[in-house]
Amino acid sequence: MSRPTRRTAEIGSATAQLAVLSGTEPRVSEEPGTVRVEVDVTPALLKHWRRVLAVLDLGDSFGLTHTADGQTTAWLGFNDDLSEAPRP
Repeated sequence: MSRPTRRTAEIGSATAQLAVLSGTEPRVSEEPGTVRVEVDVTPALLKHWRRVLAVLDLGDSFGLTHTADGQTTAWLGFNDDLSEAPRP
């Protein structure tokens, strides 16, 4: 199944906005039926946190992940099937 055009635009918009807010290129990973966009939470990103939250809310799911080495990552996920798009 191909990804709907609207979904592709949403993924591109979220990725571009996170790039501007963080000053770094977000990581994008694809698995069958889903796309995940991640960005490291840095002091630069925290300065724009309310805007970051608005971008994260564009996804079907979103959250924060903390690693053992102390890095925090903000992520959002998009499902290809718009009818099965769960919200956090």
